[in-house]
Amino acid sequence: MASLKGKTLFITGASRGIGLAIAKRAAKDGANVAIAAKTSEPNPKLEGTIYTAAEEIAQAGGTALAIACDVRHEDQVQRAVEQTVAKFGGIDICVNNASAISLAPIEQTEMKRFDLMHAVNARGTFLVSKTCLPHLKRAENPHILMLSPPLDMHSKWFSGHVAYSIAKYGMSLCVLGLADELKSDGVAVNALWPRTTIATAAVKNILGGDKLMRMSRSPDIVADAAHLVVSQPAKTFTGNFLIDDTFLYAVGGVTKFDKYRLDKTLPLAPDFFVPADNKPPPGVRIARLSELV
Repeated sequence: MASLKGKTLFITGASRGIGLAIAKRAAKDGANVAIAAKTSEPNPKLEGTIYTAAEEIAQAGGTALAIACDVRHEDQVQRAVEQTVAKFGGIDICVNNASAISLAPIEQTEMKRFDLMHAVNARGTFLVSKTCLPHLKRAENPHILMLSPPLDMHSKWFSGHVAYSIAKYGMSLCVLGLADELKSDGVAVNALWPRTTIATAAVKNILGGDKLMRMSRSPDIVADAAHLVVSQPAKTFTGNFLIDDTFLYAVGGVTKFDKYRLDKTLPLAPDFFVPADNKPPPGVRIARLSELV
């Protein structure tokens, strides 16, 4: 697998969870990582800040830049990108990981919550990609990666949480359009999504329950898959909607996935948005609905 040594990654929402795991995986190669996230002060409900993330990245072997940044605000994103370029000389990889979630039916969805999800997920992804683009065009193997789902247009993925699904699919629509728009510039644009729930604060605090956390995989599986994505040749590997374990199996040659499981005695809980025709790799068992209760 190609190394990211000396490459610069701009990762939104990288103070914890999947974003931090992606950052630490790149750091193992000796990469530079700009942590663009909101959390600069400790929060009793959420682990980590941009500063603790920077420490973990440094311990993993990378060079970190902690930047307090709310992707809803154009001036903050512009300033964050400028700081990154001033520190590291450019940007090679943009990872749009920041996301807001509220799994509520229409009558329980306040419009301020609707606006938040669209401002962070769809608009934030567009804004960060746009702002990083001039620097990506000068990179040797530039990638934009969205942590967003395949565009599997079935009502079951929308019913009961329409606002969230529209906002999340907005990120994927950016992939669909930008991959074609930026192909002539040699900038790859891809989407990555987990097959199972991932043990993050969102799963713990929003979906809830100790059992579901134990039925989840660690963020490391998404980090390993993301590393593999951005190691591909940008001019030819673009416009893909990837599921983490399928991609690791088919392209990375990974055959053993138990290392990512939190509790090997339980089946894995399925995530939203995974198409029915995307089958798991051999030996991977996903829980039936009756087993999630």
